[in-house]
Amino acid sequence: MATNAPILQADGLCFAYPAAPGGVLFEQLSLRVPAGVTLLCGAEGSGKTTLLQLLAGQLSASGDIRLKDLSLADQPEAYRRHIAWLDPRDPALDGHTAREIFAARPAQYPGFDPLALQAHIEGLSLTPHLDKTLLMLSTGSRRKVLLAAVLASQATLTLLDQPFMALDRPSINYLLELMAQAAQQPDRACIVADYEAPAELALASVIELGA
Repeated sequence: MATNAPILQADGLCFAYPAAPGGVLFEQLSLRVPAGVTLLCGAEGSGKTTLLQLLAGQLSASGDIRLKDLSLADQPEAYRRHIAWLDPRDPALDGHTAREIFAARPAQYPGFDPLALQAHIEGLSLTPHLDKTLLMLSTGSRRKVLLAAVLASQATLTLLDQPFMALDRPSINYLLELMAQAAQQPDRACIVADYEAPAELALASVIELGA
């Protein structure tokens, strides 16, 4: 169940893409993310993926971001070791096999759970794809590989960008079970960026961009 103290908090975030029309995407954005599952929603172009990248420490913005007692600005390496995130659109992942991506996670995440990884490989039907590069996979299978890697990291904060996109029905059902479990975590949080959450998923909070 969720506790009162936020897992993550951000204050005064400002970010702009210099080449974008209007420039500014976020101006003095503040948010609190409690334990459990938080929905990050908003219209197309409202900045859902960009905000995930900022929270993951992959983009720089002015303002303060803290994960429990870790400051992204002051302790960036320690902060990132407790944020699980892989961008499903990242072309840098194309040449890596699923097995290689999985093998890299334990060194990056102190709480990585190999038993959970094996469960995710089976639950998402990934066994036939372990030695294929991501470039060889369908959109759905690519996303399942990255989901398995991120979820097995057992990080304090997990960031998921449209996790149900392009998944088959059995994989959607498996992910819904995992999301239901994540909703009950007392000391970990998951942010799901999507247009809406499954009706049956208990949310700890909602962040609506552009509202």
